[in-house]
Amino acid sequence: MRFTEIGQQLRAYRMETGLRAEEIAARLGVSRAALYRYEKGEVIKLDTIQRLAELLKISPLSLLGIGVEYYNRPAGYFERVRQIEETADQILLVHQPICYLTTSPAYDSALSDAFTEIAEAAGAERTALRAAADQLLGILAGRKKTYQTRRPGIIAMVSISSVTRLLEAGVASALPLSERMRRLCRDVAVTEVENMATLMETEPMGLQFGLLQSGEPSSTFEIFRTRDRASLAVNPFPPDTAPNGQPGVAMVTSADDAVGAHQRVAEANWRDVLKGSAAAARLRELITKSRATL
Repeated sequence: MRFTEIGQQLRAYRMETGLRAEEIAARLGVSRAALYRYEKGEVIKLDTIQRLAELLKISPLSLLGIGVEYYNRPAGYFERVRQIEETADQILLVHQPICYLTTSPAYDSALSDAFTEIAEAAGAERTALRAAADQLLGILAGRKKTYQTRRPGIIAMVSISSVTRLLEAGVASALPLSERMRRLCRDVAVTEVENMATLMETEPMGLQFGLLQSGEPSSTFEIFRTRDRASLAVNPFPPDTAPNGQPGVAMVTSADDAVGAHQRVAEANWRDVLKGSAAAARLRELITKSRATL
């Protein structure tokens, strides 16, 4: 058994449940320090794995990294992705409006401001919402820090329809924001799309962007590759999702057939995408059109 991976998944599933470490430790009859040691990769007994799986309401096989992992909350899913990105050599991203790892600090700042505004208007739920937002922002910041340190290769395919929606609604589009904050989020969306256009033109080492012109895949997914392993993540949560937003079902698996099927979809789409200066020009057309309609 790969105890380090079991520990990583335990941490992700703990965030998925929303339970504090002290609560899980108490229910297991172990100390909080012992639980943290498990999360860091200390040897863990099979009967403890069984009890943990029952407590977290997951299959023991999922905790062992066998089969499919499912996540219903953004925090658990993004934590698991952060862990996978720590060793990934290549990341293939299909069908998001932007690639979060290459966004500017303005994106994270706008997301933080939007979360703060929502929390301040939440009344009695304000403290809990702020804590959930801080947790999610911390995970996202960890992902970006890992990327900036390791610089894995990225191939990202974004669709015209998803970029158009981003420009129309701005960052954090699902949140009921004030008009002032909504304008700020739209401005940041324009900045990020322009930044992506620049990356398409300059084609820096290790980064490739493609623009899907017609239609779009039925799901958003990522494939992470190391020298000896590939993992697939099917994701309903955009990076700017609300910490307490509508739950979905995200999936992570290393099954060869699942990875292979999604790889074939990605390859078929890559053959038809706009790239380079042509893609950049199309993105700038979308920016101009969005400004004219707002």
